[in-house]
Amino acid sequence: MNALANLSPRARELYDKLADFNECIPAEKEYEAALGTGAQRWTTQPAIMEHLKSRAKALGLWNLFLPREHAEGAGLTNLEYACLAELTGRSPQIAPEATNCSAPDTGNMELLAKYGSPEQKERWLKPLLDGTMRSAFAMTEKNVASSDALNIETTIERVGDEYVVNGHKWYISGAGHPHFGVWIVLGKRDDANHGHFEVKFTNVRVPAHSALVLGEGRGFEVIQGRLGPGRVHHCCRSLGMAERALELGIVRVRDRGATFGQPLASHGVIRKYLADARMKLDQARLLVWYTADAIDRVGAKGALKEIAMIKVVVPNVACEVVDSMIQLFGAAGVSQDTVLPYFYAGLRTLRIADGPDEVHTQQIGRLELRRYDALKPKQLAGKL
Repeated sequence: MNALANLSPRARELYDKLADFNECIPAEKEYEAALGTGAQRWTTQPAIMEHLKSRAKALGLWNLFLPREHAEGAGLTNLEYACLAELTGRSPQIAPEATNCSAPDTGNMELLAKYGSPEQKERWLKPLLDGTMRSAFAMTEKNVASSDALNIETTIERVGDEYVVNGHKWYISGAGHPHFGVWIVLGKRDDANHGHFEVKFTNVRVPAHSALVLGEGRGFEVIQGRLGPGRVHHCCRSLGMAERALELGIVRVRDRGATFGQPLASHGVIRKYLADARMKLDQARLLVWYTADAIDRVGAKGALKEIAMIKVVVPNVACEVVDSMIQLFGAAGVSQDTVLPYFYAGLRTLRIADGPDEVHTQQIGRLELRRYDALKPKQLAGKL
């Protein structure tokens, strides 16, 4: 499968425009410096980001992630968007937000577009699609093993015309952005590219008629609908980071001076680092493309196993590649002079975020075992 070779004319046009949108990587240092430190970091939106968002909008590089059934999106299939998302991953702190394709907003927008009421769409989805509001997704909790969603302790109690929320969430992406405007909070009934925040909800009251998405008891359905495609997005951006890291490594070993009387690039161990990275990345990319295509054909629910596989494979592969490139850079590889430590930290986090490796591996094993009933007769009959 070569997804790039089979892009539709519309997707090819957007891919080429995005590939030529070469203002993001040069803007990284300016953006980081403008964020400042301390409390200022959470009250300031660097002007360079707003400039890049305007540029992306003008080029039509906006809301690319929304599936083709949503008029506000770019009309791409999941497979087509996978190719574009990898490009944004090359500058993960800048490009996704500049094109309004950054987490957690992408998943939250998909959730509201699919399940939200007309009032919720007008109040929250519209400004999110316009890029004037940011959002947060609050699922992980400090005091329980959140890899099992059934452990969640945050309570959502109906009191008259309100819901009262009590709970302790942490590692909440997006909550500190100066344009923050809406929470997506996962809780239970009593009877039933801007940091990660720790948040306590104490008797938080929200209106019952407008704040509940889809309905009581349907939270797991909503969350599963949100996380599936979002995992493809994360994996694509991870591939973009790893590809940029590999390119940095290639340039490094060709430009670096000789060691032990030979050019650095001529050492067999160096070439093995590069070859292993190339092979692993191409294998991982093909699996992501296959998964995105499966979602287009049978939906996220029908591609559960494929989604689980990329969620395990891609962050691990990308981590290994970045780690190898850090080794090629030596001491510089662990310094802030390169993006490599930042890439590694983000990729390592993805082995835990949206469900740890172990949970997805268990799911893959269970799905494989379900093939027993179909396989047993075949084996007994001695069929190939």
